[in-house]
Amino acid sequence: MADSTQDTTRIDDTRIGAVRPLISPAILLDELPVTQDVQTLVEQSRASIADILHGRDDRLVVVVGPCSIHDHDQAMDYARRLKTVAGRLRDDLFIVMRVYFEKPRTTVGWKGYINDPRLDGSFRINEGLRRARERVLDISELGLPTGTEFLDLLSPQYIADLIAWGAIGARTTENQSHRQLASGLSCPIGFKNGTDGGVQVAADAIVAARASHAFMGMTKMGMAAIFETRGNDDCHVILRGGKNGPNYDAENVAASCAALAKLDQREQVMIDCSHANSNKSHQHQIDVAQDIARQLEAGEKRITGVMIESHLEEGRQDLKPGVPLKRGVSITDACLGWTQTEPVLEVIAKAVRQRRKG
Repeated sequence: MADSTQDTTRIDDTRIGAVRPLISPAILLDELPVTQDVQTLVEQSRASIADILHGRDDRLVVVVGPCSIHDHDQAMDYARRLKTVAGRLRDDLFIVMRVYFEKPRTTVGWKGYINDPRLDGSFRINEGLRRARERVLDISELGLPTGTEFLDLLSPQYIADLIAWGAIGARTTENQSHRQLASGLSCPIGFKNGTDGGVQVAADAIVAARASHAFMGMTKMGMAAIFETRGNDDCHVILRGGKNGPNYDAENVAASCAALAKLDQREQVMIDCSHANSNKSHQHQIDVAQDIARQLEAGEKRITGVMIESHLEEGRQDLKPGVPLKRGVSITDACLGWTQTEPVLEVIAKAVRQRRKG
């Protein structure tokens, strides 16, 4: 009997509705290449953030911007405003614009600009990848460094060369694959505490990301490969609160640093003013920032960064079919408006200056 091909259609891909082609990272990087000016910006920005994390620079890293990017013109409007403030406060704050393109969902919902760039459920992912890279290039060309959350394990190949700072979210900090990914990323990485508010998983993630790993992934040519990483020594914890409440106060900062010390890691934290720390109230971010400022003024040097969710206009709106969106309002988490954001940045910068005097 001649060999025959086994029919596996009853057991393989039985729940796959369609398979569509994915553009390779190499093609997109060739179509939208990094310029010399942007390359210099990214390289210098990463070095500046690393200097702050390692105590060689007494400024504060501030990651500020929309909860998620969903419109090019609005993102650029925000970036131009932020660039002006970043220049004015550069002696005290190292400002990075938040450009989040991927959104983790508790159940279902819009998964971000890469997954659904047209906001209509058409899932034009190739288009989303192209638009995302264009946005980061456009913002970087203004001279403003960018930061993002790395959620999907393949998407970093399309934009990570342009990113100055990255985050691993609360839902993925405990995930081995994201820790391995962080160990090979070229930028500093912040690990958020778990959704329960516990810091131990983030501290463990830093230890894991500092180590070398071998794992499967996709090359820029779009081929499957085994990656061997050197480890990332520019990682830190982000306090974002949790189910047990906020964790931005002095007591929680001290407890978090104690947990890091037990693992022989640098005693330092970045504090997220939003999420559980603000009890999901965007305006409460102002109160959180003021508390952080008081800690800085009192001489607290273990706080090395702050995160703020901010857009052109305050609040949020639902994404509904056929309903026009308001300009400059978030379609994910509620954000501070620009008029509220600028004074907060001034307060934090003033606190850094006071800490320096002490």
